[in-house]
Amino acid sequence: MKERATIVCRRRDKILLVTRERSRWSLPGGTIRRLESPLEAASRELEEETTLVVDGFMYLFEFGGFNKRHHVYLVDLPREVVPEASNEILRCRWFRPEQVSKLITSVPTRGIVELLLRQKSGAPE
Repeated sequence: MKERATIVCRRRDKILLVTRERSRWSLPGGTIRRLESPLEAASRELEEETTLVVDGFMYLFEFGGFNKRHHVYLVDLPREVVPEASNEILRCRWFRPEQVSKLITSVPTRGIVELLLRQKSGAPE
């Protein structure tokens, strides 16, 4: 199973999603390279995809996808920080977490956001 670092970028009540050309919306992130920690991969992928260089990543949980294990991190972004699509990313956009279920997203993105919403509301998992 491949290992992936996935980042939930939060600003106030919204989260950042990215998309590639002719692709679904997803949380930023990517494959963890050999000899790279999940945190190092999260930082590298966020910079590669959004040009953001930030500190303060908080490890949330592991999420098992179909063929990838997601190491999910949360980072709170200040209002003045503006993500810019970079590398293979075509667009970056802020969404309220409740909107994600109505978007065309990757299956893991939908599952991770649903889990976050359940944890926020205190609902049992």
